[in-house]
Amino acid sequence: MSRHDAVARAAAHFDDGSFLAALQDAVGLPTESQAPGQVPALTAYLTDFIEPAIARLGFTSRLLDNPNGIHGPFLIAERHEGDDLPTVLIYGHGDTVRNYPEQWREGLHPLRVVVEGERWYGRGTADNKGQHVINLGALEAVMRARGGSLGFNAKLLIEMGEESGSPGLREVCRAEAAALKADVLIASDGPRVKAERPTVFLGSRGGYNFELVVDLREGGHHSGNWGGLLRNPGTVLASAIASLVDGRGRILVDALRPPPIPDGVRAALSDITVGEDPNAPAIDADWGEPGLSPAERVFGWNALEVLAFKCGDPEGPLNAVPPSAKATLQLRFVVGTDWQNLLPAIRAHLDAQGFPMVAVRPCRTEVFRATRLPVEDPWVSWALGSIETTTGKRPALLPNLGGSLPNDAFSEILGLPTLWVPHSYPACSQHAPDEHLLGPSTREALALMAGLFWDLGETGPAVIARRASRNA
Repeated sequence: MSRHDAVARAAAHFDDGSFLAALQDAVGLPTESQAPGQVPALTAYLTDFIEPAIARLGFTSRLLDNPNGIHGPFLIAERHEGDDLPTVLIYGHGDTVRNYPEQWREGLHPLRVVVEGERWYGRGTADNKGQHVINLGALEAVMRARGGSLGFNAKLLIEMGEESGSPGLREVCRAEAAALKADVLIASDGPRVKAERPTVFLGSRGGYNFELVVDLREGGHHSGNWGGLLRNPGTVLASAIASLVDGRGRILVDALRPPPIPDGVRAALSDITVGEDPNAPAIDADWGEPGLSPAERVFGWNALEVLAFKCGDPEGPLNAVPPSAKATLQLRFVVGTDWQNLLPAIRAHLDAQGFPMVAVRPCRTEVFRATRLPVEDPWVSWALGSIETTTGKRPALLPNLGGSLPNDAFSEILGLPTLWVPHSYPACSQHAPDEHLLGPSTREALALMAGLFWDLGETGPAVIARRASRNA
């Protein structure tokens, strides 16, 4: 058998309907990690779907309770073929955001895969059930083409809480470091840069949420009697935010800005275009850091966003000076940003600007750290070459995803080079009603992942040797 046979078997898995059947089994199991009391349902996804699917591929698996005792469990599985073979760690998450079936349009339901033309609707089709079901299908195609073996060792980690901030993931990676030891992480999440172009990204921007609060007095006071005499917390808060980021989205505080974009990152982004999908919003050309391309702004730079702002009663305004105001902000940041000292830097800046009355508080959410495998790493050229061989297309290389993923658990705690090969596309309605995959890119994804896994067995040892010689 050959590489061509493995790729053909992966495409046939799509054509004969067996992939659709597997996807329906996955989507049909509700796994809303953001809702309370869901641990039994989250566990059932692993025991009723994942474990039987990977047992057919010769994996041995075990479930681990979440270390925090509250959120969903983890699955660790392994298929070991030889001590001298490359080992890949494959990651995915089986949980989804809430289903909200009443918000889906007529004829659709979040727990049922509905195919309409190229679109395959259902909760989790794009994020992330469809993506790891694709990768499992590609593994099976390689095994059949090789007569029952992969040609490498495979480990699998599936979590059930990514949509809740991956609680417990880092603790599991520390405690299970030996069990998760590998040569490379290959995982799939997030979108391609556009549906037609295969994409590889090497990490993700970090995400840090914080609050600015102005709490000046008890109760509101009549704006006719007291307007012009009492400090307005909404005005103060808006002015404080404007001292951090200007009216065109440019970050004004040096501590919140990243270091210059490295030459290798700038080169990788030179042929990347964003926002071309007809369903995507129009990009504001004059927004963000001046002098950067849209790709550089979202993949190579930091962004400070106002996520929420409340002052008074927005639904029923009163003729009164309100007593308080609060805003939630988020810094999306790239590698090299000193996020650990973010709050002290903001505190010092606000004090210097005359805003000591503005309190700065961290939000109680997991901090996603910024990560980025160097674009010069041998695994990068290996992955790009493999995908181009299979598809005949030049893949897009993103040094990091614009959003955030728990990649630091793998790159920092486990010390792995990380390759992410996404299978959805920007307008997939991820996290929204009518979430969907596209059939043509799904078929292509099955094929390119089969080629990637085939090549891991053939040329993976040479990549490992090159990395060892570079680091010697």
